[in-house]
Amino acid sequence: MRIMSVFGTRPEAIKMCPLVLELQKHAEIDSIVCLTGQHKEMLQQVMDAFHVKADYNLNIMRPKQTLSTIISDILLGMDSVLEEAKPDIVLVHGDTSTSFAAALAAFNHHIPVGHVEAGLRTFNKLSPFPEELNRTLTARIADYHFAPTINNKNNLSNEGVTSGVYVTGNTVIDSFKTTVQENHVYRDAQLNDVIQSDKRIVLITAHRRENWGKPLENICNAILSLAKRYPDYVFVYPVHLNPIVRETVFPILGAQQNIMLLDPLDVIDMHNLMSHSYLVMTDSGGLQEEAPAFGIPVLVLRTETERPEAVEAGTVKVVGVEYDDIMREAIELIDNPSSYEKMAHAVNPYGDGKASIRIVDHLLTDLKK
Repeated sequence: MRIMSVFGTRPEAIKMCPLVLELQKHAEIDSIVCLTGQHKEMLQQVMDAFHVKADYNLNIMRPKQTLSTIISDILLGMDSVLEEAKPDIVLVHGDTSTSFAAALAAFNHHIPVGHVEAGLRTFNKLSPFPEELNRTLTARIADYHFAPTINNKNNLSNEGVTSGVYVTGNTVIDSFKTTVQENHVYRDAQLNDVIQSDKRIVLITAHRRENWGKPLENICNAILSLAKRYPDYVFVYPVHLNPIVRETVFPILGAQQNIMLLDPLDVIDMHNLMSHSYLVMTDSGGLQEEAPAFGIPVLVLRTETERPEAVEAGTVKVVGVEYDDIMREAIELIDNPSSYEKMAHAVNPYGDGKASIRIVDHLLTDLKK
């Protein structure tokens, strides 16, 4: 049974590598990994962390690429890979351009598609952009839908997708078995010093396209004000390599002593840092799932989320991108222990770390029919 996993970005790799490792445990499965190269250095860091090697790499990354060139390059590149590998099923993940393009390429070759992390929706096709449309289109192509939660399954059902849908939990929880380590030593000496100091850490990520410009300026100005208000806290911000993001972040935050602006961390450093953090502020999707597994409240720096079950569970709060709103909600959590404890002790809705096992069990059962 030839199962091909296709992914191309760092977040995809973090969530797909645990599944690849589980596929490799089964003698009856020939596991094939194809990278598109939508990310490059950041992606390889994750591959190395999980000791996963690629069988194919499209290496699509080029200067000044656009969403259209990414999709067209993947479509063209996947043609020869699928013809050579002849997989019985292609697995894609989530909501990237890689996911949609690889799914479409598999469909063009009459190869069934399995969609890992299926059914997430904001119901606004422009936010997040282009992810919301990518995952919706992928759902129309896929034959198997591995939904992290009941809510995700219900979203698919409301769209008329009822066959081949399985609730599995989220594979990102599985990844902690590999990444989170006792007495972890960070590559950056500053992080080792911060962890050993026992100071409270606020972990920040913000880089989404829809936040470029004024929203990201608001976020940075709020972080600066919080850092000045709480000088005993350390605000750690691994800054995305995109020049548009860095040109906003560094001028506003670069001079404040208790703000650490770092290059993106590898997955092992990031997960271990998260496990030691007091609060997470992010516009990322993945951190909304990851941080609650460690009992850490998350403030989402977006106007909506495709992870409403986290909001309903109380582990996540959507605060938007306005300066006053960000300040109010962060101050409430830092100054009010009861508000903090309520979020910290809420139950993580994303599973028990066995999502990959469930996905492989379903594949083995269905593909043998």
